[in-house]
Amino acid sequence: MNIENTKAQMRKGVLEYCILSILDGEDKYTSEVLETLKDAKMLVVEGTIYPLLTRLKNAGLLNYRWEESTSGPPRKYYTLTETGKMFLKELDTTWDELRNATNLITNTKNSQK
Repeated sequence: MNIENTKAQMRKGVLEYCILSILDGEDKYTSEVLETLKDAKMLVVEGTIYPLLTRLKNAGLLNYRWEESTSGPPRKYYTLTETGKMFLKELDTTWDELRNATNLITNTKNSQK
């Protein structure tokens, strides 16, 4: 069993949730999303983020707009749709339940050592 593969799959499993959370309340362009993920030690490459943003947009969870940039080409800013906001609320609840269950299991295991 490859530990790096397992760790990557764990990160991949929460990536959509993290992206929606990053966009909650503030429009961002892809580089800002990547930087926020990088700062949080969620290592994601551009080849992963672009298809994911497109999939979230096609699912109706995100919209985007083009905005001129003073330092280069126009930037595509992503924003949550109303559907995306409701979806994120559901994921918030699910994440809290999953975190609580995981903590209960791992804390019980650790206290038995």
